[in-house]
Formats: sequence, C-alpha cells, structure tokens
Amino acid sequence: GHECPLSLSSRLRTLCRLQRIQAHMVRKPSTPHFYNNIVLLEKMGRAGVITMNRPKVLNALTMNMIQQIYRQLKQWENDSETDIVIIRGAGDKAFCAGGDIRVITEAGKVGDPLAQEFFREEYILNNAIGTCRKPYIALIDGITMGGGVGVSVHGRFRVATEKTTFAMPETAIGLFPDVGGGYFLPRLRGKLGLFLAMTGFRLKGRDVQRAGIATHFVESKKVHCSLMPCLQLFSSSSVEGIMQNLKADGSEFAKKQAETLSKMSPTSLKITYKQQQAGASLSLQDVLVMEYRLTQACMKGCDFYEGVRAVLVDKDQNPVWNPSRLEEVSDQRVDQCFLSLGEKDLTL
Repeated sequence: GHECPLSLSSRLRTLCRLQRIQAHMVRKPSTPHFYNNIVLLEKMGRAGVITMNRPKVLNALTMNMIQQIYRQLKQWENDSETDIVIIRGAGDKAFCAGGDIRVITEAGKVGDPLAQEFFREEYILNNAIGTCRKPYIALIDGITMGGGVGVSVHGRFRVATEKTTFAMPETAIGLFPDVGGGYFLPRLRGKLGLFLAMTGFRLKGRDVQRAGIATHFVESKKVHCSLMPCLQLFSSSSVEGIMQNLKADGSEFAKKQAETLSKMSPTSLKITYKQQQAGASLSLQDVLVMEYRLTQACMKGCDFYEGVRAVLVDKDQNPVWNPSRLEEVSDQRVDQCFLSLGEKDLTL
C-alpha cells in the first residue's frame, strides 16, 4: 500500500497543489493534433498529467488506453523530475464512464482472448494506482462509473465537484462491481458499500466526498445525504433477506430500492453480495485476483451478454435473466465463480 506517513510539510505542499489543480480542471488541451490521441500525456511543471480523451463516448476505457496509462504511470513513478500524477477526463460531461464493455462482450462471444486480456490489464493498472509511490490525484469532475472508478478510487486523492456522479452499475448488466469494488466498497461506513454495489445507486456532488469515495471537494454546492438510517435494511445474511427487509419496511426509499434490485441480474446480485463479504478482509491485490476469477465466470455465463444487449446494444432495458429469480441461484453456483483458475489466475 501507499500509506507511508508523509511529513507535515510535504502533506501541506500536496494540499497547496490541490488549489492549483482547479486550473487543470479548466484548462483543456487546445492543440488540434491532440484530438487524434485517445490519451494525452503531458508534463506541467513537476506534475504528470494524464487526460482520457474520448469525450464523445464519455472517455470509456479501451485496452490501448489502459496500456498507455499504465506505461506512463510507471515511468513517472520512477522519474525524479515528476512529483505528482494527475488524471482527468476530456470534455465537460465525464471523468470516465467505464470500460468499453460492448467490445469485451463482442470478443467473449467469439472466444477472442481480448475478453481475458482486457480485465487482466485493467486490474494490473488498478493495482499500480493503488501502490503508486507518488501522490496520484484523480479529478473526478463529471460521470465516474465502473472502470472510471478503477482509475481513480485507488489513488491517494480524489477531487469531486458538484458535477460528479459516482456509480457502480454493473449488476444491471449481469456483471458485478469490479475494478477493486470488492476492496473499497466494503470499507465505506455501515452498509453503504453493499447498498451501492447491489443497487448501482448514483451519488452526486458533495455526497461523493461524504461517502468517502472522494477525498476532497471543490466548487461546492449544497447537497444533502440522509441515506445512512435507511441502509440498515441492507443488514442481512443473504440477498433474499435484504429483499425481505426492503419489502417489509414499506418506506418510499425501500420500495424504490426493492424495485431497482428486482430489475438486476439475480446471479450478479448474489456474486456481488459474496464479493463484498469476502473483500472486506482482503488486500487490494487479493481482491483483484478474486475479481478476475469472477469476470471469467461472467464471460462463461449468459447474463453478462444479455445485460449488455438490453442496456447498451438494443437499449430495450428489458433483460431476460437466467436464472430469473434469486431463489434459483444456488450457493453452489455462486461458489463456483470464486474458484481458482490455476495458471490462468491473475498474477500481480
């Protein structure tokens, strides 16, 4: 990990830099030839700045982007001329809305190894960010979901604004909150992590910092979070138990969450529940190894393909899950997803 205690003076220096960072949020690259590059890599003084540059698709991550970011991060980490690394998204809508999932399912359908390689390379990058020896600052200004969370949340500083929208919406597409979601979500207070993992609930603005996902907030506007008392409904020893709690509660919040969960892949919900329980006591590295196994199980199943079809391809928002009911997803079926892949396991 990177929890080496910084001396007070160096911590203050880093915080002073955060004030200068607002300039980075405003200053977007203007040179025309930049726009051919899907990742912009620039030095500004002693800061290395990474800009994910696919604004038309909300800076969705491709394999090529992941590889470029990883190479540059490693270079700057070992370079005496670079003190900090800043990552941001181009355009004014998104930091990064996630991985380029459609490409992965297309590959998975035809047995293309990209489906394995994408997750492997992505998790290696997530781990590199989590272990980076230099301050890594993610400017999560705008939509930050899925893979976008993976390239921000494991860094030392995450700066939110009133435009930030955070979510891990994977259960809606037959996946689970990966990119280290099994590490950072169970470490949020109370049942907040499990709630976000299962429902894909969107946190906005200052609530992203209140939840502990962002470390800093700039340009504040007042946002109110009264979630905590409601999250007790997510205290249960099973997904079915959570559903019962929500139905029995009868409040507006509970009804809405029960309705949301009823639309999610039952298999994804059960995998996610177990991932969150297990991940609470694992290191980031062990979580990523576990999650890599889960991605490969999802690639072998049918819900991931069906979820992507319904939400991202045909957009009918009407996935037909198989099995279609929580009760039909056996513990044995879930446990199998967590088994070692032997020599195919992720190694970090």
